[in-house]
Amino acid sequence: MGKIVQLSTNVINQIAAGEVIERPYSVVKELVENSIDAGATKISIEVSNECRNLRIADNGSGIEEDDIVLAFTKHATSKIKSENDLYNISTMGFRGEALASIISISKLTCITRTKDSETGIKVECENSEVKQSKTGCAIGTIMEIKELFYNIPARLKFLKSEKTEFAYINELVQSLAIINSNISFELKNNGKLILKTTGQGNLPLVMKEVFSENTDKNFCEVNYSDKLSGLYISGYVSTPDYTRASKKDYYTYVNSRIVKCPVFNKSIDMVYKNLTASTRYPFIVLNLQIPSEDVDVNVHPTKKEVRYKNSNQIFNFIFTAINNSLTAKNRDNSGNNYINNENKYNNDFSGDNTKEDSIFVEQGATLADIFKNSDSGTQNVVPLPRVSYANTANSTQKQQSIMLNQKQIINENSFTQEENIIGQYKKTYILIERDEGLEIVDQHIAEERYIYEQLKKTKNIDCQLLFISDVIQISSADKALLETNTDKLQKFGYEVDFISENELIFRKVPQILSKIPPKEILADILEHISGDIDNIEEQILITTSCKAAVKANTYLNQFQMQEIIKNWRSCEKPFTCPHGRPISKIIEHKDIAKFFQRNK
Repeated sequence: MGKIVQLSTNVINQIAAGEVIERPYSVVKELVENSIDAGATKISIEVSNECRNLRIADNGSGIEEDDIVLAFTKHATSKIKSENDLYNISTMGFRGEALASIISISKLTCITRTKDSETGIKVECENSEVKQSKTGCAIGTIMEIKELFYNIPARLKFLKSEKTEFAYINELVQSLAIINSNISFELKNNGKLILKTTGQGNLPLVMKEVFSENTDKNFCEVNYSDKLSGLYISGYVSTPDYTRASKKDYYTYVNSRIVKCPVFNKSIDMVYKNLTASTRYPFIVLNLQIPSEDVDVNVHPTKKEVRYKNSNQIFNFIFTAINNSLTAKNRDNSGNNYINNENKYNNDFSGDNTKEDSIFVEQGATLADIFKNSDSGTQNVVPLPRVSYANTANSTQKQQSIMLNQKQIINENSFTQEENIIGQYKKTYILIERDEGLEIVDQHIAEERYIYEQLKKTKNIDCQLLFISDVIQISSADKALLETNTDKLQKFGYEVDFISENELIFRKVPQILSKIPPKEILADILEHISGDIDNIEEQILITTSCKAAVKANTYLNQFQMQEIIKNWRSCEKPFTCPHGRPISKIIEHKDIAKFFQRNK
């Protein structure tokens, strides 16, 4: 007697459900996406019974009576007709697996009505069996799932706590509400209202409704397009001084579909690499619109992964869009992003675009490579203006310093409008009176950002030849590291001479570091590059900027503070230093007034 048997429809559907329906989150995702495809403007999600009872109601187009039974059959869908449609998908769902999978592992009741029907249809499903009857109901669809996984005890054991499972659902609904700002979402857990959006089609408003995030203060708008390739990206990215402890707040979408995309994440990480601390991450809400034939969404059962026809182009496009939005020269005084008139990308896909307008980056390229490409037409920058910040011993020396710097500033006309600087706090922070409040600027970090950006643009860094240099002891490992990267050190103005197996001296250093002890310079270089072998040039650049910047606990006169602030204001990315530390903090006048009860 043969051993091979034909599995029942219910068992087949349960096997398929293992791929499509991983947890309660998966059920909500599939059903809410069906509601979106049905054109709903209101979607309600109710969760109870440890996330095993779910109710999704919408005011969408409903399901036709002739289609209702077929809708719960495996591989039955209205979204695609032929294999060619798989490469031109514009809907959230398309495989026709979800409903058949859900009814095999739960007790489902569906009530639906179309606008052309006088009465609604009620369908009751259990163990993949479907029973149909007529009923009265409003236009739209209600899907009620009870006792999810009731017939698969093993699956129940793998579910997390009720709190954890609901957290997955809550995060999902948040993500869907953001990208579908024209739909009103409502989420309840055990009868308690957790989330509600108004569906007014306003992304900043939805972000405030969902996260209580104020895009006016902490975000830059991204609005970037490329007519030639049909790419368009929109949304908001947080400024580098407004970060999170994880990448959980990367809300990324492709054609309004939630995705976890390595290309997307890599682009974001590359932009923020030297703008935030290594353990801090930005808040991202971005939707990439791409011709459907250039992206494959049929990669994974959960439809979270996508594959691009040209990944390198997508990486470059996203990187450039975010980078431009964070660049100060592309932002007006209110902090809102606008497209530079010289930029051939624009909001309505008008104008031309050529390859020269973009930076095409090979996979694995470093941030230094990207800037090297983008700065290819930049002229050599004049040597950085330096002011001596050494603590003076007496008032005469201070007065001479003031007169010297005053003459330099007046002659060079180095700033056109003075900041209203109140003074220094703890010889470390510069206090500035602004219309909106009191701004506190870290003098070291502000100048470090300015020097870093200037060195980034400079092709030939001025060097200082050292006639006398300390003999510095080094280990064999450090010597090997330095010998391997001699060319990179020379590029940034350093020249070392190995006088023995474990000793070296400096022959040249960057002119801006001429007063720093060579031993101190080398210690910092070795500390930074030894832990980041793949990014040595960038680390040398960061180390140079840090060592050259004015230190904390250093007295500054009014003119020196003006110079630091003026230079810092001119930076393209004035939010953080290259290490990722925030540069300034504004305490708003209204908050100060409130503390002193002057807000009445």
